[in-house]
Amino acid sequence: MDRESRIGSVIALQLLVALIWGGTWIAGRIVAAEMPALAAAGWRFVLGTLTLGLLVWRSAGSLPRIGMADLGRVCAMGATGILFYNLCFFYGLQHVQAGRGALVIALNPVAVALAAWLLMGESLSRMRLAGVAVALVGCLLVIGRGDPLALLRGDIGVGELAILGCVAGWCAYTLIGRRASRTLAPLTMTFYASLAGGMMLLVTGLVEGSLRAAPTMSWRAAASLLYLGILGSGFSYVWYAQGVMRLGAARAAAFINLVPISAVLLGALMLDEHVGLLVLAGGALVLLGVWLTNRTHSGGDKT
Repeated sequence: MDRESRIGSVIALQLLVALIWGGTWIAGRIVAAEMPALAAAGWRFVLGTLTLGLLVWRSAGSLPRIGMADLGRVCAMGATGILFYNLCFFYGLQHVQAGRGALVIALNPVAVALAAWLLMGESLSRMRLAGVAVALVGCLLVIGRGDPLALLRGDIGVGELAILGCVAGWCAYTLIGRRASRTLAPLTMTFYASLAGGMMLLVTGLVEGSLRAAPTMSWRAAASLLYLGILGSGFSYVWYAQGVMRLGAARAAAFINLVPISAVLLGALMLDEHVGLLVLAGGALVLLGVWLTNRTHSGGDKT
């Protein structure tokens, strides 16, 4: 296979990853209707960590080792990006449409850029600040169902607040991961963060009681849980890591912008969700803001 064919296959795989991650919102909505948030998150990462571990072991011949200095970082990533994020994810999807939730999560890259500016002193050009502002306005439209002032008046529900919690959790996970990535390969870091977060979910679920009994659910919810664990938290992470290695981080990350679009389309097709025009306009503003925030300029403002 020549180089162009290999690049084409990698791009096709990144499109598949975006579709799979869009589908996790539909699967999560189905599971959240039948299981408590803690139990759903726990079972997802039991399946996901086992799948990811098997894939890492198969590719490397053994599980990679990490030092004590990295252990604290991957545990912090597990607490924020796995434990906290997934509790917010499943609880939010008990109250919020899958497509609308995914449009809010599209804010993640902008939230990371803003947090890095405020907390870590990273520079933000005027263009990137404009992107942050555009994305935040779009997010206000999405969570307020077309009313950008709903959040300021306190007229949003616990589901929307939980989805915003997902953004906060992923932002912390990403910033901690930047430091961890200096000494750990991306897939190694992801595996151990998933293992740490999965163990936290497992222990918390056993203490709380949600994971003590075998789950009782419909075949639809069971299939969705398998999808979330095996595809959404296993294979897709490996395929995305391959895209980062072969295309570069910036090009691979660009495909993530397709996740909310696929979630909205799949939500309409599979769950009969109808997202209003103002909410869709808000989602478009979020994606525009993400593009402006991550845009690289050859001159003028530095990114």
